[in-house]
Amino acid sequence: MELAIDVHGLNKHFGDKHVVRDLSLQVREGEIYGFLGPNGSGKTTSIRMLCGLLTPDSGSGRCLGYDVLTQSAEIKRQVGYMTQKFSLWDDLTIAENLDFVARMFGMRGRREAVDRALDDLGLAGRRNQLAGTLSGGWKQRLALAACLLHQPRLLLLDEPTAGVDPKARRDFWEEIHRLSASGITILVSTHYMDEAERCHRLAYLSYGNLLAAGTASEVIAAQQLATWELSGPDVTGLGEALRQLSGVEQVASFGARLHVSGADAALLEPTLERFCREHGLRLAQVDSTLEDVFIQLMRHRPDPLEAAS
Repeated sequence: MELAIDVHGLNKHFGDKHVVRDLSLQVREGEIYGFLGPNGSGKTTSIRMLCGLLTPDSGSGRCLGYDVLTQSAEIKRQVGYMTQKFSLWDDLTIAENLDFVARMFGMRGRREAVDRALDDLGLAGRRNQLAGTLSGGWKQRLALAACLLHQPRLLLLDEPTAGVDPKARRDFWEEIHRLSASGITILVSTHYMDEAERCHRLAYLSYGNLLAAGTASEVIAAQQLATWELSGPDVTGLGEALRQLSGVEQVASFGARLHVSGADAALLEPTLERFCREHGLRLAQVDSTLEDVFIQLMRHRPDPLEAAS
């Protein structure tokens, strides 16, 4: 498949902070590509370099066939960028907001384009409602409609579902998959693991470094993390004792059960078997999740600012 994004060795500094380090990324046309990582990991800066809002300090590559260093204006015209924070105008109606955006793009036939966007995103019945009175889910739809007005080839979505309810999140992702099926490439950053699993492929960024990339199953398999589930009487009170055992790297509560993970399965399994015999618990091996893997990656890449303090 053709690559919508193909960049190599991108770097960005803000003062003495090296925010993105040697980022290399390949995203196929029509793909939904997930961008994950803790706050401050460089996700937003990377997205802004790709869409032409920031110029990399070094590196090379192309976005939609244009050079990311020298052709940012051309990239901007073919990209829809949805920011973390709602950035339209609260004191304009839904239709007025979309019309204003269409005028900024200098679109011909903008009224028809606005009507089409209202229909496509299910906003027609609210066209005269002030944007400031909308719930988080409806603001999200309006922001997406504004991104799509000029029929971009690439959508960059920066934590688009933060603060919206589960139904709105699900509806949003159904729309994302519909857009992908129509040929639009989508790069989306998220903190939600269930959303990451909806992506065709994903990458994990940690404080400027790309640590893992691939499908969800490939990323999980690459970390070779082994996980067991412990259940039985008063198991949830034993978390701290488990954390002291050799080979235990993660302990997480799941209702009335505990999940315990570690990279050394040969060491961890007999340790947990002894612990369960001593405490009358049941032990079963389970599949490691994407969340388990990302917590593991974070453990080995602490926040450099915290480490400095």
